[in-house]
Amino acid sequence: MDVKRFKEEVLPLKNKLYRFSLNIVKDDELAKDVVQECLIKVWEKREDVAQIQNLEAWCMMITKNKSLDKLRSKHVKKTDLFEVELDTRKEKDTPYVMAERSELMDRIQTMIDDLPNRQREVMQLRDIEGYSYKEIAENLNIDINLVKTNLFRARRKIKESLIKVDAYGL
Repeated sequence: MDVKRFKEEVLPLKNKLYRFSLNIVKDDELAKDVVQECLIKVWEKREDVAQIQNLEAWCMMITKNKSLDKLRSKHVKKTDLFEVELDTRKEKDTPYVMAERSELMDRIQTMIDDLPNRQREVMQLRDIEGYSYKEIAENLNIDINLVKTNLFRARRKIKESLIKVDAYGL
């Protein structure tokens, strides 16, 4: 791989890699460090790239492994950095509506954080990053049916939790 190919094929992945790492490590600076280390590793292994069938999946796998290594080695405390904004805003949201939306997003984030690791990873890649089932299976090196099962269970758990909280008026 030469510099031109690296710039054209690997560098455009950095934002996806960052979001994926951030979902795992829950720390902005640490996620940036992970992505930088991943890009360096890809560059160092540039001679082996010709043998890799899916460069993006390989980069995602490196990111996942480096992120998990960081968590294990530093015992990083997970914090709430998942920030998703609803694009259904009207021109003039009242402070009440804004507070309610913020509270809902906090509850959803807590529910996602409580999911098992595999379910959380699959949900991140499918619902936030927009990957196909096949791409997720390749990225995580698991069977496509396992991807579908984990996504179904994660969505069902989030839905049931939201219904349960709303039913009790909390």
